[in-house]
Amino acid sequence: MPRILRVAAAQTGPIQKADSRERTLARLIALLERAAADGARLVVFPELAFTTFFPRWYFADEAELLPYFERAMPNPAVQPLFDRARALGVGFYVGYAELTPDGHRFNSAVLVAPDGAIVGKYRKVHLPGSVEPRPGQRYQQLEKRYFEYGDLGFPAFRAPASLAGGVLGMLICNDRRWPEGWRVLGLQGVELVCVGYNSAAYDPNGGDSEDAGLRTFHSQLAAQANAYMNATWAVAVAKAGNEDGSGLIGGSCIVDPNGRIVAETRTLDDEVVVADCDLDLCRQGKEKMFNFAAHRRPQWYGPITGQVGVVEPAEQGRTVG
Repeated sequence: MPRILRVAAAQTGPIQKADSRERTLARLIALLERAAADGARLVVFPELAFTTFFPRWYFADEAELLPYFERAMPNPAVQPLFDRARALGVGFYVGYAELTPDGHRFNSAVLVAPDGAIVGKYRKVHLPGSVEPRPGQRYQQLEKRYFEYGDLGFPAFRAPASLAGGVLGMLICNDRRWPEGWRVLGLQGVELVCVGYNSAAYDPNGGDSEDAGLRTFHSQLAAQANAYMNATWAVAVAKAGNEDGSGLIGGSCIVDPNGRIVAETRTLDDEVVVADCDLDLCRQGKEKMFNFAAHRRPQWYGPITGQVGVVEPAEQGRTVG
């Protein structure tokens, strides 16, 4: 009997600095209700779904920064989303800025079962941007300043029967561009990867070599290629549009284990798309082309974990002393 999980990608449009928490939460709940009306049992929201993408701003005063962080998940400010999801019998993935009781800050996400129980937590590993602001730039990318690198690794989680008993994993934004995280999830038999993102519609390093079209292509390419190479479903969901003058790409999509996009958004606004994800469709790739037990050769993969930067080969005819 196939294990079908109807999943919704719940893309949001921009969330401005001036938007209230109540207004933002109402939008998320409306998306949740729309997804539930379409029969979804799992709803995937974006990275940092409760706030604007605040790392684009430099905050010299900690008192201005801390209101963007959640000290617990759930908490009274977001509890209505959890309550409505439980009432509808819908699970969800949502990204947020986490402040731990002992003062550590992470870019995090949780996976929540339809009964409201938290199945698992993930903390973003691949932080882009810089620690110090770039002089003369109107918009920054200060994730390295405001967050610590994730310390939970890339865990996969066995979902309850209400989510088809699938093996689910999570990534956040820039993580989707690095195949190592996907492969660690793949080595745990992952069948569906949830990815929320807030990706700038321009080169965040200040160049002019990338535009929104190219960056959207790269975003979907990363989801498609890694879904195929790990024989898993992938649900990649954006916060999109113009936030206080700074553009974010859309391109939210649901990708099957063959790397095909089966549903995608068409706007930069609040939008829901759904797909029936047959988790047993993963078996084809896992048992044949990407049968890891039969075909992987990890004895040759040492440089992946043994070095960070590029080490070029020596020139022909020269030896390295």
